[in-house]
Order: sequence, then C-alpha cells, then structure tokens
Amino acid sequence: MKPSHIRLRRACAATAAAGVLIAPAVAGSAYAAPAPGRSAPVFAAPTPTPTPTPSADSDTVFRRITPVVAAQLDAAVQKVMREAQVPGVTVGLWAPGKGSYVRSFGVADKATGAPMKPDLHVRIGSETKTFTVTALLQLVDQGKVALDDHIGDYITGVPNGDRITLRQLAGMRSGLFNYSMDGDFITRLEEHPDQPMSPRQLLDYSFRHPVMFEPGAQFYYSNTNLILLGLVVEKITGRPLHEVIDEGVVGPAGLRSTVFPTNAAIAAPYAHGYTDQTASGKVEDSTHWNPSWGWAAGAMISDLQDLRSWARTLAVGTLLKPATQAERLKTTPMDIPGAGYGLGIFNVQGWIGHNGSIPGYEVLPVYLPEADATMVIVLNTDSQHKGQEPSTLFGEAVTGIVTPEHVYPGHKPVVPRTG
Repeated sequence: MKPSHIRLRRACAATAAAGVLIAPAVAGSAYAAPAPGRSAPVFAAPTPTPTPTPSADSDTVFRRITPVVAAQLDAAVQKVMREAQVPGVTVGLWAPGKGSYVRSFGVADKATGAPMKPDLHVRIGSETKTFTVTALLQLVDQGKVALDDHIGDYITGVPNGDRITLRQLAGMRSGLFNYSMDGDFITRLEEHPDQPMSPRQLLDYSFRHPVMFEPGAQFYYSNTNLILLGLVVEKITGRPLHEVIDEGVVGPAGLRSTVFPTNAAIAAPYAHGYTDQTASGKVEDSTHWNPSWGWAAGAMISDLQDLRSWARTLAVGTLLKPATQAERLKTTPMDIPGAGYGLGIFNVQGWIGHNGSIPGYEVLPVYLPEADATMVIVLNTDSQHKGQEPSTLFGEAVTGIVTPEHVYPGHKPVVPRTG
C-alpha cells in the first residue's frame, strides 16, 4: 500500500498500539568507537546531577530483570518482529539495582544477512528535535534569546510570525502547517530521495498552506516548527546548526557516535534501513537517502549507547540551568491519553524523552525518573503495522513487562507479572 504521507514523525507516540515482543542479545560496549573523521570528545564530563530517588516499592515500578523476565522480553520482542515484519531491532533496558537487558534480533542487512547488533549506527529521525531545542535553550541560558520572543523577530515571511513565539514552536503549538504533509514535498522525496533540500525549500512547502489555528490554541505536531528554530539558532550564533549542536550539545554530553550529517553518508558500522514510503509503495533500502529534508527536525545519526546516555541527560537537564529545564518539562496535552508535550520533549505515562522516525529507521529513547530507568529501542524500518509505528509496538510490549504501572503509550500489561 502506498503511504499517504512521509512520516518524520507526525505523532510522537502513536495513538494506539497492540502487540508484544523482544529477543536474545549481544551486549554492546559502553560507547561505540568514534565515527570516522571524528575524534573522541575533549570536553569535560557533564556536571553530575543527583540521581532521582526511586519509590520505596521500586519493584512495582521497574521489575528486576531476572532470567524469567528476560525470557518474557525475548518472546515479546520476537512476537512483535514477526507480526510487524521488522528486519532488525535492538532493545536496551537499564535500571540501578535491577539489572540490564541489551539484546539484538534479526538482521541489519537483508541482502547479506548480517545480524543486527547494539553498536550499529542508525538514523534517529525526530530525536533530532531534542538536540535542536537543547541548543536553543542553551541560548536562553546565555541571555541571547527569550522563549517568548516572536519568530518574526528573527525570520521574515513566517505566517503569524509577529504572534508565534519560540516557546510555541518548541511546544508544537504554532499552528503552522507541517511541510512533510505537503503533496508536492512527498512526491519530490519519493521520486528523488537522494537530492538535498534546503531549509528555505522546506518552509516554502509549509507556507503555501494557510495556518491551521491561532498560535497557542492547540497541539499539532509540525516539523516546520523545528526548521524555524534551527534557523534561529544559526542566526543568533552566526554558525551552521550542525556545528552548534556538535560543539555545544553532543560534545558536552559525552556522546561519541552521534552526528548531525551534512550529506547522505552514514559511518560504519551501520544498520541498513527499509521503508515502504517509496514511489512504488514497495519496501526499499533507504539507508543512503539524503536526510537534509529533515534537517533540524530529523537528520541526525546515533547508536544505542549514545541514545542511552542522551535519554537521561535530556530528561534530567544536565546541559541546562534548572529553571530552563523546568520550563522545558512543562507539558501541554497531546492527542494521547496520559501524555503531554513540553519543549521538544514528551512525557508519556511517566517516560520522558522523544521518539524518532525517518524512512527506514525508528528509535525510542526514554527515561523513567521514578525508577532512574532508561529504555532505548532502535530498529531498521518505519513501515507501519496495522496503522501503528513499530517502535510504539515494541515500547508497549517491553514496558508492559518491566513497568506495568507505566506502559508506553498507555495500555494494559501484556503479559502476567511473574518471575
């Protein structure tokens, strides 16, 4: 079936999901080797942040990963893989005192049969938004911009630009049409996925459409918002966005395998990505599609261990002043029960973070403060199963087992709590 639109990800957690799954593993090192041409960071380690105190009855919040629980996870992940026809997936779970679970299943390359492994680079789609907004909030901390400034103060030609604030852009409440839903954009991307697109071209696809509602009136997930925020960061700093994020966010966060690419390259080792968002409607290898069409909203690359580290850094606010992080975590309702969206971040059933999807890949790195627990799921397809994102299906399956009081994105436990 030919897709009706390109998903970069439209809805942050998907509106429903049924299914369960997970599988046996290959443990990854704490960090993958630096990507070719990139040296290990020389930045000081992030400022230590007090570890959240888990609840007194923490076993009811995050189950200890015993062999029985690990076997349940294995079975659940493998079930989702079969039902959703996912080529490869890696699942990571970590919680102090509860053990860890890091396992890969399936293949990273359908042509060669090379196995999926924890150290492979993947495209992270909308997880990029968390880096772009962090860069913006660092400028807020430096007094160079204010969240309630209007976008029209920095970028001309924006519909309602004299009334839309940077806060509303970061919180998905601007009312600006999502460029990746434009028909001509979709046709161009499907027919010429190797060609670059500029931020201005992306905005043109959006601005040809009328605004959808008054600024701040409601939640509507739009990649257009992040393109504008990326341009604001560039205008204030006078530097390319990828440099600002690399030097101001990725480096200080201690991430070794995370990059903001400026072309279609993806450093080895990497998982091949597979998508049905193609001109033919058939599944194709999208590994080397040019990600410039996602730019500040979805172009970045990372791996499991970096995403593990970043999920906690993002949720705790290590790189920001406490007051700024507090503003970031103020959420407004999304279209999912028990979920709210802050500034480039969500809280879904207590899990804080952001998912990411781009043709060929999906990631779900989230942090549960109540248990000081992190979950990261990476997979090499974005092809939906019965209208659901596969990363959401995996997330529901995993959390239904290990955090039955915090099931992502909000369903009942999918297996009995035994073992």
